[in-house]
Amino acid sequence: MDAMTVPVAPPADAAPADSSRLRIGELLVQSGRFAARDLERALAAQQELGGLIGRVLLRLGLVSEPDLVQALSVQLGLAVVRAGDFPAFLPEVEGLNPQFLVHNAICPLRVEQGELHVAMAVPQDAFLVQALALASGLRVRPWLALEADIEKALAEPPPGEAATEGLEDGLDGAEFVEHLKDLASEAPVIRLVNTIIGRVTDLRASDIHLEPFDDGLHVRYRVDGVIHPGERVPPRLAAAVGSRVKLLAHLDIAERRLPQDGRIRTRVKGHALDLRVSTVPTVHGESVVMRVLDRAEVRLDLQRMGFAADTLAQLQRLLERPHGILLVTGPTGSGKTTTLYAALSRIDAGAHKIITVEDPVEYQLEGINQIQVHQQIKLSFASALRSILRQDPDIIMIGEMRDGETAQIAVQSALTGHLVLSTLHTNTAAGAVIRLKDMGVEGFLITSAVNGVLSQRLVRTLCEACRQPYEPGDAVRRSTGLAQLGGAQGPVYRAVGCAQCRGSGYRGRTGIHELLVLDEPMRAAILAGDDGNALHALARRHGMRTLYEDGLRKVAVGLTSLDELARVVQDQGDA
Repeated sequence: MDAMTVPVAPPADAAPADSSRLRIGELLVQSGRFAARDLERALAAQQELGGLIGRVLLRLGLVSEPDLVQALSVQLGLAVVRAGDFPAFLPEVEGLNPQFLVHNAICPLRVEQGELHVAMAVPQDAFLVQALALASGLRVRPWLALEADIEKALAEPPPGEAATEGLEDGLDGAEFVEHLKDLASEAPVIRLVNTIIGRVTDLRASDIHLEPFDDGLHVRYRVDGVIHPGERVPPRLAAAVGSRVKLLAHLDIAERRLPQDGRIRTRVKGHALDLRVSTVPTVHGESVVMRVLDRAEVRLDLQRMGFAADTLAQLQRLLERPHGILLVTGPTGSGKTTTLYAALSRIDAGAHKIITVEDPVEYQLEGINQIQVHQQIKLSFASALRSILRQDPDIIMIGEMRDGETAQIAVQSALTGHLVLSTLHTNTAAGAVIRLKDMGVEGFLITSAVNGVLSQRLVRTLCEACRQPYEPGDAVRRSTGLAQLGGAQGPVYRAVGCAQCRGSGYRGRTGIHELLVLDEPMRAAILAGDDGNALHALARRHGMRTLYEDGLRKVAVGLTSLDELARVVQDQGDA
């Protein structure tokens, strides 16, 4: 258990002991903790001392506190919070007096959905439970804990607080770095970072964002392409949490003024995860983003990536060509690299020499030579490409065409008998041609080397458990283009939200695509100097289905919604 994942406890009204249940003293006698005559002696002492029998048994030394807590757990039906299960930092609950908490051995654990979870040494005290509810204005859900553990949790200085004190006390740089290392190695900080990373499997998140602001470190998760707010880590913990992530990624925690990139390999709930870590300095501290690469979830199968049958057949023909360039375009996070990996997986690596140049190598592919770019030692895309041409490859994958030099070498590679796969950041397939021209590649080289351009986006798929059919009406059908879609006169679906999709209405993503094949009319238009809009219009006249049109077909069969399609390709609704 930690600050953000607490097991489900019984409801608060289960705390008072039922009259049909054994009393705590009887339970302890039955378990063999002491004899019946010892219980009689304790009951007599209770009449003189007053208070709960459990407290009296402790004072008389007849039972240990752990044994008493275990018996109370059975009697009251409450779960026990162990020493190592207290949250890394305690929630700040308005209305709760710290002295009241210390005096009555009560430790707040978390607040969720209007409920205050608290660890209590005496959860059967109805007065204390009622006082907590009145003071906080929340429903109270008690847990059992050892009084010593509660006292320690309340008294322990929050990890990371000393980091600020270190600066105020004038620690020099080296001392402060060592101080951060110590803080980052404390158990509460380790638990907190592990919890943040561990949530990605439950949320199906692709990215974790740790963003520093005045009020603390904001944790956000990107799920199915949409970012969602998570926890807020108090300011006193921000430095320790950031340092812990940097240590895991083997980054220099002393360097806080320059961006850094690293990698974390870990296992979460049986999943082998690779986390690409990026840090950048901001005015409030270092912002950290962790890109999640779940090797168990990656789907290197083009047939499962949302391709229409005719588009997939065209793409396969392009992959079977012995030489030329095939480009995949789209914004960051649109699945370009995954599509290239899936394309390579369809090629027989045993019959072809395949070499990739990537930054970074996201997934290791069997039978394929993969090269990691290292700018620090001047191993760039261009320098790696010049070297691998002497390795006699049949197929080359370039992670990204970032500059004119890389583009020129790729074109020369294609013209000398190699099949080259790469990515570009452009909005449309036709825009890739214009981008190559901007990078200095002559039109006649483009028409000679480029075979085709695939543009793609990812749209969220509707949750099948809660999607809702509806009739949008003739006006919406005409304005969106559904009316012009053959055979698409049935109901469409919209997002609702349920427990299975965590209220979003969507679960998972699929691709929408447009594939531009450079045929003779297209080559003539490129040589004539047509702009991107003219090339796009020409491709449509020759049968290219646009991103928006491909998305409409997925709306028509209930895979996604009109709202989601508009969110992803809102600039192409009239395309």
